[in-house]
Amino acid sequence: KTTRTTAMQRLMSATSSLGGLALLSGVIVEFFTFDVDAGTRSVMFDKIQGIQNQVVGEGTHFKIPFLQVPIIMDVRSRPRSIHSVTGTKDLQMVNISLRVLSRPLEEKLPTIYQTLGTDFDDRILPSLGNEVLKSVVAQY
Repeated sequence: KTTRTTAMQRLMSATSSLGGLALLSGVIVEFFTFDVDAGTRSVMFDKIQGIQNQVVGEGTHFKIPFLQVPIIMDVRSRPRSIHSVTGTKDLQMVNISLRVLSRPLEEKLPTIYQTLGTDFDDRILPSLGNEVLKSVVAQY
C-alpha cells in the first residue's frame, strides 16, 4: 500500500507541475505577445515614450505588458460614398455622389494616429469629398 500511495503522490505532483507549467506558458503568451492580422498594421503606444515611429507588420510580435499597448489599424482600401447637394452656376441644385477608395500610407500611420485617431477616414473624407464635389460642380 505504501508503494502505491507514494507512486500516486509522485504522479499527482508531476501532473500539478505540468499544469502549472502550462498555465505559466499561457500567461506568457497572452501578456507578452500580440497578433497583427493580414490587412492591418500596428502602431505601438509606450506609456513612457508615447507613440513609437515604427509600424509593425503582420504576424506575432512581443510587447512589454502594462507598458506597451498595440494599436491595430486597417490599411486595406475601403470604399466610401459621399453624397452632396450643390449649386451650379445657373443656381440649380444638383444631387451628386462620389465614391472614393481610400487607404492610409503605412509609413505615416504613427502621425495619422497622433493627429486623427483610428477613425481618420470618417473625420477627413466627408468634408474633403464635399468640398471637391462643390468646386467641380460650381464650374458648370
